[in-house]
Amino acid sequence: MARLRDCLPRLLVTVRSLLFWCLVYCYCGLCASIYLLKLLWSIGKGPAQTFRRVAREHPPACLSDASLGTHCYVRIKDSGLRFHYVAAGERGKPLMLLLHGFPEFWYSWRHQLREFKSEYRVVALDLRGYGETDAPIHRENYKLDCLITDIKDILDSLGYSKCVLIGHDWGGMIAWLIAICYPEMVMKLIVINFPHPNVFTEYILRHPAQLFKSSYYYFFQIPWFPEFMFSINDFKALKHLFTSHSTGIGRKGCRLTREDLEAYIYVFSQPGALSGPINHYRNIFSCLPLRHHMVTIPTLLLWGEKDAFMEVEMAEVTKIYVKNYFRLTILSEASHWLQQEQPDIVNKLIWTFLKEETRKKD
Repeated sequence: MARLRDCLPRLLVTVRSLLFWCLVYCYCGLCASIYLLKLLWSIGKGPAQTFRRVAREHPPACLSDASLGTHCYVRIKDSGLRFHYVAAGERGKPLMLLLHGFPEFWYSWRHQLREFKSEYRVVALDLRGYGETDAPIHRENYKLDCLITDIKDILDSLGYSKCVLIGHDWGGMIAWLIAICYPEMVMKLIVINFPHPNVFTEYILRHPAQLFKSSYYYFFQIPWFPEFMFSINDFKALKHLFTSHSTGIGRKGCRLTREDLEAYIYVFSQPGALSGPINHYRNIFSCLPLRHHMVTIPTLLLWGEKDAFMEVEMAEVTKIYVKNYFRLTILSEASHWLQQEQPDIVNKLIWTFLKEETRKKD
């Protein structure tokens, strides 16, 4: 009987793990089936249109706009990868490091590059696998440990020991993890539309609505098919994310210009450009939840209430994981793409947070 009691906790953990992975793979299969039906429907309506793809040989002029900053590259010694970033503001000023989400790249921070360069050295990074940054082939090269180490090594390579760290969406996930694992590197943490990672993993298992909104996490576990689905109809899915009424930018704020949208399509239409970004998601279920999860950095969480991918309730729960000053601001009628849609409001909120004195919670 005593032996059974000793084995019971391990048995429960094993059963829970099996149930979790059954959920993951069953939902992967369901998502793949739905997207396959969409593909067949598109082919049935017009095969020529489905497989049409416009050649894009030259980048739009907005990607070389000098007012946004200088294009730079840094090679990390340990991994050997070359990272691309755009920097604005004088060297020697405090560092503000910007981490984009999916499917974005450095350009999603164009409004912040212009705004904060007066007082900061602002660096908008292309994450591993994105844009002009090197993209390893194997999915194992995109584990969260690798992504965290990238940011640490980039900070060292830029000659800084600390930064103001700002992340949106998947970049927000990485920002949370940096603040947890390397709190000494972060002066202040600002996250846009992504909850604490543990909140996300716990909430998604208990709330079917969030499970549905995060269906792309499961779809992305499948090899090559997600990349193909993004590319059909001349990247219609990518355009839809940024412009549709349900998920796009611009309900109440700024809209993407035609040139802005073309910049995104240009970057992700390059050969192999989608595999790296999607590989970020192909390791997530083996990395979460976290063992160490408390944040001890002053934190600002900004949230668009009409986010089509994240339930707003997760923002409220996040505060229990921050053992320091924490401020949550929810913008009504704002979407997932907050820093692009409401740049003036977002920039003002960031300035206020950066300039105010914060004290640690008891």
